[in-house]
Order: sequence, then structure tokens, then C-alpha cells
Amino acid sequence: MPFINFSKDEIQCKIVYYGAGFCGKTTNLQYIYSKTTGKIKGKMVSIDTKGGDRTIFFDFLSLNLGKIRGFDIRVQLYTVPGQVHYDATRKLVLKGVDGVVFVADSLKVQRKKNIESLINLAKNLAEKRLSIRTVPLVMQYNKRDLGGTDSELLPLEILEKDLNSMLKVPTIEASALKGFGVFETLREISKLVVKDVSRKVLSMDRL
Repeated sequence: MPFINFSKDEIQCKIVYYGAGFCGKTTNLQYIYSKTTGKIKGKMVSIDTKGGDRTIFFDFLSLNLGKIRGFDIRVQLYTVPGQVHYDATRKLVLKGVDGVVFVADSLKVQRKKNIESLINLAKNLAEKRLSIRTVPLVMQYNKRDLGGTDSELLPLEILEKDLNSMLKVPTIEASALKGFGVFETLREISKLVVKDVSRKVLSMDRL
């Protein structure tokens, strides 16, 4: 549920980038941060874990998403650690989430971990009384730049079958390292979150 700050006339929304270890969650946020002007972003905070995986957080002051009922919209972006033994941290980061970007690693060797991570996301959302079928969700197929003649990448049809055959959510091909598809992903999840938050705020007005 979005946090409404009445003293600042501001609605704060939380978007979490979720996925297996080293799939590109951190790289997404680092690219967004590097390409965004200082006027509309806060400080990026990175918390390193012993396994070399990281969870990072930074706060956008504005994404030019307009207003809802006179309130400015402020978006916070988080990543979760991908490794299984940091599941408690994943659950903590998901608290109060308004939208999720699931970052899938396109490498064939990561196929099983992608599926496991999506199942884990559904389970952890359910513990927060949220459904993976109703929470705003975008699927990003990352590392699409690594294809070649002897491609080590999963075909898009396989990724869709494994991860999106039941959910039917928007999907975006990307290379977080090179930057293509990164802002497209952010725009898509932001659009879905704003639509969902607007509905919730309007329903609160009727109470």
C-alpha cells in the first residue's frame, strides 16, 4: 500500500527489482542512477553481502509521473539479494511493495534459478497477503545482448513458457549492462503502479 505523506502532499510508491543472484537487478538500478540528473534522484545506498551479492536502494525525488488527487508521486526503487540464504532480507524488502520488476537471466544455465526465484517471489508476496497475479508486475528478460551463433541464451518462447504463461504480464527484452530496455522497464512498471495507486486512493476517498 502506498504511503501518503500529508505534510508534503506526496504519495510514496515502492518498486522492487526481484530475481536470482547476478541476474542484473543491481545493474538496472546503477544504469538508471547514472543516467538520471541529480535534481531528481536521492543518494544510492548499497549494502554488500558476504556472498558478493548486493541489495541496493535509492530514492527518486520525482519521476514526472504527475499527480494523484493533488499529491506529487515519489518513487522508491529497491533490489533484493538473489541468493537463497538471504530470503529473510527479500521478505523485508517486499514489505509495503507497490510494484515488482522480475529480472530474468536469459542465460540457459540460469533457467532453473529463474523459475525457483519466481516461485519464491509468489510465496513471499503471499506471506504479505499479496498475490503475484494482482500486484503490478513487469517481466524483464535481461542479458539479451549476449546472443550469438552458438547462443547460450534461452529463446524468448522458453522464457515466456517458464515464467509468463500463467501471469500474462508485460515483458521487455533488455541488457542492463548496455542500457537498452532499462528505462522502458521502469516506465512500464511505473505506469502500472500509478494506475493501481490511483485506484486505491480513489477507493479511500469513498470511505
